Amino acid sequence: MTSTYSFHSHVQVISRGKNKSAVAAAAYRAAELIKNEYDGRVHDYTRKGGVVHAEILLPAHAPDEYADRATLWNAVEKVEKAENSQLARELDIALPAEFTLAQNVALAREYVQKTFVDAGMCADLCLHDTGKGNPHMHVMLTMRPINEDGTWGGKQKKEYALDRDGNKIYDKKKRQYKCKSIPSTDWNDRGKADEWRKAWEDMANAELKRLGSDAQIDRRSYAEQGVDKIPGIHMGAKASQMERKGIATDRGNINRAIDVTNKQVSQLRARIKKVKVWIYSQPIENAPSMVDTMQGVAGGKQLLTTWEKVRNLQTKARALFFLQRNNIRDFEQFAVKLEQMFEQTYAVSNEIKAVDRRMDTLANHLTQYENYKMHRAVFKKYQQLSGKKAEAYYDKHFEEIQAYQDADEYLKAVLNGRTEVPINKWKKEQETLIGKRFDLCEAYYKLKDDVKDAEVLRRSAERLMREAEQERQPRQWAHYVDR
Repeated sequence: MTSTYSFHSHVQVISRGKNKSAVAAAAYRAAELIKNEYDGRVHDYTRKGGVVHAEILLPAHAPDEYADRATLWNAVEKVEKAENSQLARELDIALPAEFTLAQNVALAREYVQKTFVDAGMCADLCLHDTGKGNPHMHVMLTMRPINEDGTWGGKQKKEYALDRDGNKIYDKKKRQYKCKSIPSTDWNDRGKADEWRKAWEDMANAELKRLGSDAQIDRRSYAEQGVDKIPGIHMGAKASQMERKGIATDRGNINRAIDVTNKQVSQLRARIKKVKVWIYSQPIENAPSMVDTMQGVAGGKQLLTTWEKVRNLQTKARALFFLQRNNIRDFEQFAVKLEQMFEQTYAVSNEIKAVDRRMDTLANHLTQYENYKMHRAVFKKYQQLSGKKAEAYYDKHFEEIQAYQDADEYLKAVLNGRTEVPINKWKKEQETLIGKRFDLCEAYYKLKDDVKDAEVLRRSAERLMREAEQERQPRQWAHYVDR
């Protein structure tokens, strides 16, 4: 059986407008010491572990000196003049744990070359693996194309408006020709990120197949795959680290609950389907009545102990209550009820999905708020420093400062102009959703009980029909007995 799993793939832009630096990011990803000539800061991450491979891949017409990481990203910082310039694009992609380091390096290099470098981008490829089962690659990409002469090209180019005769149209008020700016490449086009993900999916699956693995990568969500399964939520680095240490997290608890729910719903549907298939395969005209079926529950068994007799009465009572509660008088109505039960599993599953999606969103809100609070003091202290002290403090607390900035940016987007973080409202809603999820699980367990009663009735009917069939069969040994 082929195992299919979704892969983690994240795309982000490193922007000076968000107080981020391409040089700092490159030094951190590669665990190197690099001085940023744009602002004079020295970024030293040589003590960082987990970097198992790092290299620069260049288009054929790029200057040879760009093969040096420091030279490449300082050239990027130099060509970008604006305070809010977009400096680099970065992809973070999980690597197949089934592969050796050499296999992952070869696959990653081929993917980056064909997907990005052949399109004209300079690529900085770093593979990380701490030995904890989460190998992944970081790919930093340049935003500008490189001209044939080795110089940086523009991110945009002017396209002049033309009249019917093909001449430029002059705007007298603005005293210039009418024009509009268009991107010089399609690297920012919508859908490009999914195109890159698909390229990775195709190449990784081809390599998995070539190496004889039955695992397959699928970039699509469960909904896109047509799989009626509740997706897990992304754990994030911090939660993953805590879980590996044996510390339970909210996100880990949500994923564990989702996993249990998926297994239970899948099993329940399989049980309902089994009863449905049996009913539809039977000649209904020969079926016993539902009263006989109910009475035949546990028939044919030798009930020796008091406990067995009591248990038998309880089972019959439950079967009778199931028939009465659902107004089932014949097998056709029984079949209709089974169809309703099957559909109900989808309804419960969909409601749980909606609850879990909102719980995921709230978990994100609360996690980002915690990061904001946790690292705010570090960021405030950093703002008060200057010169070499600021540089040293930034390098020492790079992760905390970046976490604070990411959280601050996230919360501003969520609040959309509001200044007060509704933390109590979020926590209250989270508690309400936990209660709702509990109620949905109760609905599931009630449905599970109904399925159990339906299975009891099916077994009873099957036994009665088998006995009736045996009665109709000719007594083959009667001739010999009479003689």
